[in-house]
Amino acid sequence: MKIFKNKKSLTDEISNKKDIAFIPTMGSIHEGHLSLIKKAKKDSKNVLVSIYVNPKQFNVNSDFKKYPRNIRKDIAILKKTKVKYLYLPTYKDIYSFRPISSVYLDRFSKKLCGKFKPGHFKGVVNVVNRFIETIKPSLIYLGFKDFQQLNLIKLHINKKKIRTKVIACATIREKNGIALSSRNILLNKQQIEIAARIYKYLKNIKKKIVPANLEKEKIYILNKILLLGAKKIDYLEFINTKTLKSPKKIDEIYNIFIAYYVGNVRLIDNL
Repeated sequence: MKIFKNKKSLTDEISNKKDIAFIPTMGSIHEGHLSLIKKAKKDSKNVLVSIYVNPKQFNVNSDFKKYPRNIRKDIAILKKTKVKYLYLPTYKDIYSFRPISSVYLDRFSKKLCGKFKPGHFKGVVNVVNRFIETIKPSLIYLGFKDFQQLNLIKLHINKKKIRTKVIACATIREKNGIALSSRNILLNKQQIEIAARIYKYLKNIKKKIVPANLEKEKIYILNKILLLGAKKIDYLEFINTKTLKSPKKIDEIYNIFIAYYVGNVRLIDNL
């Protein structure tokens, strides 16, 4: 695995590569990231992983500072996967140039997490856009757990006619059902049990409700989640993952989207 700590050394190495498979991360590598890498390795010999905790997507500086980081452990894990390239950019590498494509932010950015984290998705799309212009990957791999992020990046790429294909990858879960996330290491044993109960409840309730009754059921579901141990709920929404709108017809396929707090840790999921 070749490690690059500045933009110039990276671009000198990969400028002639036309089949780069790119996986952007903020570190704290877990099985979810490894599943993206596994998929990417099937598609390309030139897999590039980046680790960069992007300050522009955090609304509160304290959240940026407490975001879990363990670069030494991450490097050790990535070496075992035999990833070809690892990019550890500096702030200057990312933000010292003016990108060709301006950020396109679809109105979907105003929903879900966008209501509670103003500026977050602009920061996400901005940094990914800059990575793409530097790396010029043919493929970029993103997890379905961060569905809103995945779609906003895809919509930006399509709008700006960028020649990078988005590969959406399935959510990887613990045995107890919790979606894997770097933030999970901040949870204690009791909090993990709470999150597992909430997942199990949502999975079961989804089988019993139909789109026509969603809004009526919503208050009951919210109260139940609080009783299960959630400290606070930012949102609970039902969204058709193709139309990005609330389902109306009885045969529509939709996911339950949720953001809630267990202690001081904010968790998101969709199922």
